[in-house]
Amino acid sequence: MLSTMTEHHLTNTAFSEFDLPEEIQQGIRDAGFEFCTPIQEATIPIALKGADVAGQAQTGTGKTAAFLIVALNELLRHPPDENRRDNQPRALMLAPTRELAIQIHKDAMTLSAHTGIKLGLVYGGVDYDKQRQMLKTGIDILIGTPGRLIDYHKQRVFDLRAVQVLVLDEADRMFDLGFIKDLRFLLRRMSHPTKRLNMLFSATLSYRVMELAYEHMNSPEKIDIEAEQVTADRVKQVVFYPSNEEKIPLLIGLMQKQQPERSIVFVNTKRAADTVDRWLNGNDIATALLSGDVPQKKRQRLLREFSEGKYKVLVATDVAARGLHIPDVSHIFNYDLPQSAEDYVHRIGRTARAGAEGDALSFACEDTSFYLPEIEAYVGNPIPMQAVTSDLIAQPKPPLKREKRPYQNKRRHGDQKPGGRRRPQKRQTN
Repeated sequence: MLSTMTEHHLTNTAFSEFDLPEEIQQGIRDAGFEFCTPIQEATIPIALKGADVAGQAQTGTGKTAAFLIVALNELLRHPPDENRRDNQPRALMLAPTRELAIQIHKDAMTLSAHTGIKLGLVYGGVDYDKQRQMLKTGIDILIGTPGRLIDYHKQRVFDLRAVQVLVLDEADRMFDLGFIKDLRFLLRRMSHPTKRLNMLFSATLSYRVMELAYEHMNSPEKIDIEAEQVTADRVKQVVFYPSNEEKIPLLIGLMQKQQPERSIVFVNTKRAADTVDRWLNGNDIATALLSGDVPQKKRQRLLREFSEGKYKVLVATDVAARGLHIPDVSHIFNYDLPQSAEDYVHRIGRTARAGAEGDALSFACEDTSFYLPEIEAYVGNPIPMQAVTSDLIAQPKPPLKREKRPYQNKRRHGDQKPGGRRRPQKRQTN
């Protein structure tokens, strides 16, 4: 096991020192990369020699670029079998969430721009027929989420027997979201582990993650990149103890006092998200709302507009806690403490990315304060407390009122007139 500890974001190892094809080096320069992060410095040389890697590192440390560079090198240096069919991808990169898959694809487009390698992106919620046709036409690197991929695989749209590179990103999150059966379904239909290069990355290399690694990889080398604390060491953390009635005035007061340029407010439920969103917008704080029931296209638009600065605040449930690369987030507000200590770490990891600094302000209210001991035990130290003083409590204006949609009897599950018989609904097929 290789273990590395560092207090710095970048190392002294330059990407130009690696034996990579010029097409990849040009993509690295296009991305603005010069020196490696610790996880890149530790994993890339090992994987370039053809050894499997299971890497652990804090979020936002450059894992995506590490496995993309290695995968591109592997595909350029080792041509496919002459009997490979068009619908057989050469590399498979699996992610637990749509947002993470989209981000991997975005980074891959930059790094692979000069290689001629074809990329494909597959995830649920959008473009079913378009994605299906893309798979049939043929791609080299397939990036996606397990559910939609299994759907296409069962239809024999593509197969995985020619895969030369496998990447499992955020493997621990696969377990958290219940994707492990789907993941094993795909892995068992691939080429043998000894016939491909395998890379697994995770925020935590737990026993269940390593069990998965040893079952479906070829004796991976375990690489652990950790700071002295579990949480990002550049995040300034503080916890308040407000009553439930003080939470909204305190949140608004803190925002008015600190004037964060870009912040994320995390809540535990969609109902709380809607409440916070209406209060903030009613108090002249431009806010975007992101929860699990927001359609995918709207979700992508909101994230883009938040990144571009149209909204200064993103109110989100934990759907946004992992896999998002949103630059320059200065503040994280835990309006509700999360039930899971790991979720706390992932939430505050949205700030202080790429070596920057950030603030994480948490509310231990009447409903969530009992989660705090587990969180503090997990991060390894008590979170400093700050008193809820009168100068922090705002006198908020009323929340924004949303117009209720007029009731429309659409009779989705069959058309029935008053007093009449129900018309049978036509069968729908995919």
